[in-house]
Amino acid sequence: MPKLPTNPADKKQALTSVQLLLILLAILLFLILLFLPLLVVLAQGIANGITAFWQVITESDTLAAFKLTLIAVGVAVPLNVIFGVCAAWVITKYQFKGKQILMTLIDLPFSISPIVAGLIYVLLFGAQSAFYPFLQAWNIQIIYAIPGIILATIFVSVPFVARELIPIMMAQGTHEEEAASVLGANGWQIFFYITLPNIKWALMHGVVLCTARSLGEFGAVSVVSGHIRGYTNTLPLHVEILYNEYNIVAAFSVAILLLIMSLTLLLIRQWIERRLVNELYIGN
Repeated sequence: MPKLPTNPADKKQALTSVQLLLILLAILLFLILLFLPLLVVLAQGIANGITAFWQVITESDTLAAFKLTLIAVGVAVPLNVIFGVCAAWVITKYQFKGKQILMTLIDLPFSISPIVAGLIYVLLFGAQSAFYPFLQAWNIQIIYAIPGIILATIFVSVPFVARELIPIMMAQGTHEEEAASVLGANGWQIFFYITLPNIKWALMHGVVLCTARSLGEFGAVSVVSGHIRGYTNTLPLHVEILYNEYNIVAAFSVAILLLIMSLTLLLIRQWIERRLVNELYIGN
């Protein structure tokens, strides 16, 4: 039977060995699951040279997919910011019936598969929908068009801003807003001069997470887009189409664009998190 260490130094040495093993295991998993795939994407994307890579990413279909991705993100993120700030304000500053239901609804996209979300929009606005005759009469195309892609992007990314703001605003309480109100400040003045400076870093963090989720959305957008090349394909869908056509190098070349945007957002997120932690530390 092995003898247990009785010397405190032995216990410390045993604990250090366990920690070292866990650190090495974490590094190994990082290399296998994250770093090596990134290297594969980069190697495959430029396998035919920089000139071929540039031709792929400047192709008309790629530029159209890139433009549509930016449009979807550019519409979805500001709307989610407005909703997230309003929802967080109402939840943290007021007491009302149905508050828990509202918080549950905000978390709904986390629990619903993006494929199911896309199917919901198809049922609501597709050819079998009760709204379809009205939409057709007014020549409004939602499914298999850009509005459907924007709606799907909004749905999957809606919780991120609100979920970043709610804990911060709950921890801050309502004392400063109440004091400003007593001193005669109106609602907009309270928000811009009291609330917004206190939540700015958490808000920026939520915007970054919302943007990252919107950029990479595949499932819901795939259902509502119709895969119309050059019109309703976002960058993730364009990568899938190129891969299914066995154009592997072109698929990885377009994937490099998504990788660059993702890494940029990751660096911005790390910077914001550092500022947020510093602000909380100074506040305490």
